Amino acid sequence: MENKKIKTIGVLTSGGDAPAMNAAVRAVVRTGLARGLNVKGMYRGYSGLLNEEIVDMTSKLVSNTINRGGTILKTARCLEFKELEYQQKGAEICRKHGIDGLVVIGGDGSFRGAGKLAEQGINAVGVPGTIDLDIACTEYTIGFDTAVNTAMDAIDKIKDTSMSHERCSIIEVMGRDAGYIALWCGIATGAENILIPEKFDGNLPMTELKVIDNILRSRAKGKTHHLIVNAEGIGHSYGMAKRIEAATGIETRATILGHMQRGGSPTALDRFHASMMGAYAVDLLLKGGNKRVVGYKDGAYYDLDIQEALQMTKDIDEYQLEIADILGRTIGDFH
Repeated sequence: MENKKIKTIGVLTSGGDAPAMNAAVRAVVRTGLARGLNVKGMYRGYSGLLNEEIVDMTSKLVSNTINRGGTILKTARCLEFKELEYQQKGAEICRKHGIDGLVVIGGDGSFRGAGKLAEQGINAVGVPGTIDLDIACTEYTIGFDTAVNTAMDAIDKIKDTSMSHERCSIIEVMGRDAGYIALWCGIATGAENILIPEKFDGNLPMTELKVIDNILRSRAKGKTHHLIVNAEGIGHSYGMAKRIEAATGIETRATILGHMQRGGSPTALDRFHASMMGAYAVDLLLKGGNKRVVGYKDGAYYDLDIQEALQMTKDIDEYQLEIADILGRTIGDFH
């Protein structure tokens, strides 16, 4: 049965931006309005909440936004919100504006903030928006597919040049603590080496020696170019390129793709999941849901407690790593 106390909901985006955040905001606004709710948007995440940057959302305001990258509500980091004083202030501001429930679109840090607001009496639901795919409670996070496709397209272009010049290319992709973008891009672009933080022991010289050995063995078999996809969490791509060139005599270039992976028009997959998750979050609030996170698992959307979600851990699938290694090996002769 619907919770009749919910009359007005708020929505904010927090932390790093991710493609299709706008699709999620649009779904929250239009689903909320269709359910007879008032919907308010908060600019610049928790920082905007504390500064009362709150506006009434209409269907028109989110019109023609589903195809846009970034977030129309803007986003910002807010270290203050880790302190009880500001959590209480945020809850009071919500009450001042009549906000009974809040949809928070972001990653783990955003969910912690939502949990703190819930402890202060504001019903809160988190929607996973992060390009890193590093939220353990869900098989999918909004923005990942677009980020991977953006990086893949860039790598394909760089690989064309690498093949023409018979050089080694190191492409650094985003992923400070999670290697999913690197793994997916590496497999999708035929990389010979994929370096991810989950499998990095901190010994950079040894990692580079293994890469150099792979390059030399491949060259001995006739391969004339080499592609390395390196996650941000390992980094040192420019220095790595210099050391590889010195050790092999092969021209080696490094390219850091950086924040281009966060931008751009979202893919159909991201738009679809973002829309469904945003709508699910609104209906969850109407059913009395509080301190929950929306997830996607086994082909269906579901929800679980925020604290339970934050305590879950996630690691790269070993079989995927094995296959990535097999597919990157030089077997036979190249001409």
